[in-house]
Amino acid sequence: MTGSFGNGSVTERVDTVSRDSDRDALSQANPGDLEETVELSVKQRDTALDDLAKAAEKEAAEIALNKWGLPLKSYRLTATFGEYGLWSSYHTGLDFAAPSGTPIYAVTNGTVTSASFDGAYGNKTVLTLEDGTELWFCHQTAFNVSVGDTVRTGQLIGYVGSTGHVTGPHLHLEVRPGGGDPVDPDAALRQHGVTP
Repeated sequence: MTGSFGNGSVTERVDTVSRDSDRDALSQANPGDLEETVELSVKQRDTALDDLAKAAEKEAAEIALNKWGLPLKSYRLTATFGEYGLWSSYHTGLDFAAPSGTPIYAVTNGTVTSASFDGAYGNKTVLTLEDGTELWFCHQTAFNVSVGDTVRTGQLIGYVGSTGHVTGPHLHLEVRPGGGDPVDPDAALRQHGVTP
């Protein structure tokens, strides 16, 4: 070839094919090596399945214990059960002051039976336990659960807010055995090994 940019030559093109595929490697492998590889793979899979089963059993045992926990990770108690003050009679819960938007966690295992606005209580989530006890989480800025959800101890259920009748953002927690009159949440928490 000749041209204004110089001379060059074209040679015949030869196609080449690579034979280094997994299939070719397997066909050339020693049958004993393949058996060892398969056995190792089966052992690794069985070990992984066994580890997964043990972890599931451990989680199921933790759930069955139905441990209680605190509703907030960081807070300041500002009002206790039975106090007189800003309320019309006596205070019916335990107030955990925290910045608006602070995550609220389920105190124990239960089913969400209400998640709606409730006048002076503001945005309120009701968690009903197996024995019928209701836990009220009040004044939330937002919900993270819906009616019918089953929740476990420590699961995110909402966020601290200042909805309803409040003087600042906090979680008002009530404990109502059998869905009846409220009892002291501090005593209920302590009875289940939790110190607010």
